[in-house]
Amino acid sequence: MQARDIAIKVPTVTRDDSIAHAIQVMALGRLPGLIVVDEADRPRLVLPGTQVLRLAVPVAYQEDQALTRTVDEAHADVFWHEIRDMKVGDCLGTHTPRPVIVKSSATLLELATLMARQRSPLVAVVDDAGLLTGAVILDRLLSALALTRPDD
Repeated sequence: MQARDIAIKVPTVTRDDSIAHAIQVMALGRLPGLIVVDEADRPRLVLPGTQVLRLAVPVAYQEDQALTRTVDEAHADVFWHEIRDMKVGDCLGTHTPRPVIVKSSATLLELATLMARQRSPLVAVVDDAGLLTGAVILDRLLSALALTRPDD
C-alpha cells in the first residue's frame, strides 16, 4: 500500500489567510493539523494542531503562564477576538521547518517513520512536480497498518 492509496483531499490555507480562518478550516474539517500552501498549491508548511493552537494564543500568555491566571473567565473566552485580523504568516516567524511531505508512491513504513520522527499527525502527499495531491492523517495510516496482515 502506498500514500496515494490512503491519502484524502484536505482543505488548505495560505500565509495570507487569517488565523481565525485557519482554525475554522481545521475544526470544520476535523483535521489533526493544517497544510499551508503557496499560490501554486505546493505545500510550504505542515502544522500539527498544537502548532495551529499556538498561532491563536497570544505570545504574552505563552511566555508567562502566570499571566493566564490573572484573566477572569469572561475575558479569557474572548482572547480569540484579539487575533482575528492576524494572518497565518504573521505568526510563523522567519524560521519555519521544512514541510512534512512524501511522494504519492511512499510506503506505509515511510509514512509511519516520517510521522513519528516529525511528530506530525498529518503528512502532505505530492506528485512528481511537488504539487499537493492530498494528505495522510494519522488515523488513516493507523487503520491501514491495522488492516495489513503478513502472509501466513
